[in-house]
This record gives sequence, structure tokens and C-alpha cells, in this order.
Amino acid sequence: MQQYQRAGNAGGGGAAMGPATAAAVRRRCEGTAMGAITLDLRPGQGIGPFSLGMPISEAFAQIEHQPNIYDVVHVKYLDEEPLKLDMVISFPDHGFHLRFDPWSQRLRLIEIYDVKRLQMRYATNLIGGPSTLATFVAVYALFGPTFPGIYDSERGIYTLFYPGLSFAFPIPGQYTNFFNKGEVLAELPLEFPDGTTPVTCRVSIFDGSSDGKVGVGSSMDKAVVPPLPTGSLYMEEVHAKLGDGIWFTVGGQHIPFAASPQDIWTELGRPCGIHQKQVDQMVIHSASDPRPRTTLCGDYFYNYFSRGIDILFDGQTHKIKKFVLHTNFPGHSDFNSYMKCNYVIYDAETEGAVQPGTRTKNCITPSTKWDQVKEILGDGGRAAIQTQGSMNNPFGPTFVYGYQNIAFEVMKNGYIATVTLFQS
Repeated sequence: MQQYQRAGNAGGGGAAMGPATAAAVRRRCEGTAMGAITLDLRPGQGIGPFSLGMPISEAFAQIEHQPNIYDVVHVKYLDEEPLKLDMVISFPDHGFHLRFDPWSQRLRLIEIYDVKRLQMRYATNLIGGPSTLATFVAVYALFGPTFPGIYDSERGIYTLFYPGLSFAFPIPGQYTNFFNKGEVLAELPLEFPDGTTPVTCRVSIFDGSSDGKVGVGSSMDKAVVPPLPTGSLYMEEVHAKLGDGIWFTVGGQHIPFAASPQDIWTELGRPCGIHQKQVDQMVIHSASDPRPRTTLCGDYFYNYFSRGIDILFDGQTHKIKKFVLHTNFPGHSDFNSYMKCNYVIYDAETEGAVQPGTRTKNCITPSTKWDQVKEILGDGGRAAIQTQGSMNNPFGPTFVYGYQNIAFEVMKNGYIATVTLFQS
């Protein structure tokens, strides 16, 4: 499990975060702990500025807007297989973390794992934090009647469920006789014979539309990402045929290599950014172009960060030369600079238009690893090594492999960081 630690800047890509071995940077002195913050609790929707279903880039934007509150942030993911486990943004000072589905990179679950560090506001009432214990009796009094919960005898945890919300309570061993086959025998609200009541050890906020009971352990996996609104462009499938431009499956736009900047403005709207390509660093490898490597080129990029796409225009003809599609994997220097592009790439021999959601045997997607690409396209030969400077890129080099009409930037774990489409 790889971990970033925020060093004064949680956004702007992985380059702004140090590796796991670095100590977390804090703006205040140790020992002067900040009091518990108060966030609005929205069952089935979110907490504070964080909403279920939001892309991870929006979560980072919220963190950047309140740097004095979220000044220590850990980002965790599985380095070798980033699609296997959740990406997690954790706030150790405030006792909660955000779990993002690794494929869609959208928030699927919010967990408050240290309720004494975070005070929650529900309607006009407060619960949690150092001064308002989230006891079973307090939870039941605030949120009202509900069905009996589930007792996990292996963990000694009793979980109480509300729509889109659950509370986990540790049960002392001497009181396990209150439960039978996972169900509580005592009448709610639960109190023990000595007059005590259990205190919440974990609160889970999840999408309640599927009626899943989400709690601790394996039941945590039942939390699903809320469906996208109708017509949403997030994770829109972008289809590409080698040498023949790209298609957007929701909006229906087709962008060929011959398109002009005016065409792009008409089809995709105003770009998020425009910048000139100062030096063509790969031209030295082109036998057909004898220009010195130091020659400044007039080519320029249109950046569509929200779509995960860069478009390169020729500075003389003002026609598209290249499309760059970003996967936004953690562990790459551009992480969080772009949203994920959900591309589907077909070889030039594929006939006709391919419908959204369909796959052919030889298509390439963001989940396709380099070994699979080689099975589809053949051996890519030796790789060009791309470092981007050791000071600006703490994650190590990537490897660029070129084929006719396409090039792949591959990370050390074998996943594709970017795909560049061009016409040979």
C-alpha cells in the first residue's frame, strides 16, 4: 500500500505530495492540537463538503479551499494493483477518511473511525467530538427508531442501521449474552445492567438507494457509488480508431485529425487551458524530421482537464496532430491534474461505429495492462525513458513505447498512464 502525505498542498497532482517515507508536514506545533471540527452530517449523501459520488479531483479541490482545516492529508492506494483496492483520502487529525472506487475514482464510502475527533451536526443537534459522546442511547435519541441491527460475534461489534448511515458499537465480552444469532435480545435503546451504554467506534455514510447494510469488515464492500445523473459526461466513453480521430459516446461528437481549433470550440466548448509546446523533445527520434532538438516549435495544446484529454495542434497548419488521453492513476506525476479519460481504442481494421459499453477482443481501455497491449499490438521494442526530472517526480520514471499511430506511457506497475494518438 503506497501512501502520499500532504506537504502543504493536497491538489495539483501527485508531484505535490511526498512519498510514504516522508514525515507529514504540519502548520501548527505538535502538542497544540486543534479542537474537533464540526461537519454537517447528511445520511446517504455525505458529510461537510464531501458528497458521495464526487470525483476524487473535486475532493482535492475542497481540501485546497480549506487548508487550515485539512492541513494533514494522507492518500493511500495499492501501488502494484491500483484497480484492486479503494483509493483512500484520510484525515488523521479529524478521524475520518474517504473511500473512492478505484475504477471510476468516485466517492463510494465515508468512514468516521475516531468519533471523538470529529463532531457531527445533524439538523440542529451535535453528536461526536470530545464533548458529546456518540453513545447508543444518544444515537437512538437523535436519529429515532430503527430496526434491530446486526451483531458480529467475531469482532464483538454491534451495528445499527439507518438509511445511508450506520453506527458500529463495540460490545464487552461479558455482555455477549444480549445477542442471539447476530440479533439483539434486549429492547432498544441498548443499555447494560451496570447502567452503561456502548459508545460508537465507527460511523459509515453510504448510498442507501440499494438497501445494502454497510458496516465494518466485509460489509464495507457493499457500499456502491451512486449512479451518475442522466446525461453526465463524467467517465464518458471516448472511442478511438487508430489513425482516425476520436468519438464521444454521450455527446456524439467526432473529432478527426483534420479538425481546427474552431471546430474544437464548437464541439467541446472552451478548453480548460491553452499552452504552447516549447520544445519537441521526441523529434530527434524522427528520421523524417531533421530539425535540431533545440528548435522551438509553434505547436500548442488545448487542455480539457475535466475530460482527461489534451489536443495538440500544428503551429503552422492549425490542424490536430495528436490526442493525449490520461488515465489519472495514482503514482504518476500528473495524478489529480486530469480527470480520468474512459477511452476504448480499436485497431484500424474494426469496421463501423462501436456502441457505448461494447467491447471487442482487441480493444484497449484504461484497465488494460502493458502485457495485454503487447498481446494485441505485438512487441513495442525498446522503451524511451521519461523521468520529468527527479526533483519534480518522486514516483520514478515511466516508459514510452511507440507503434504506428499510437504511443503508450507505461508506469512501473505495468499500467498505462497516457495514450497518445497520432497519424503516421
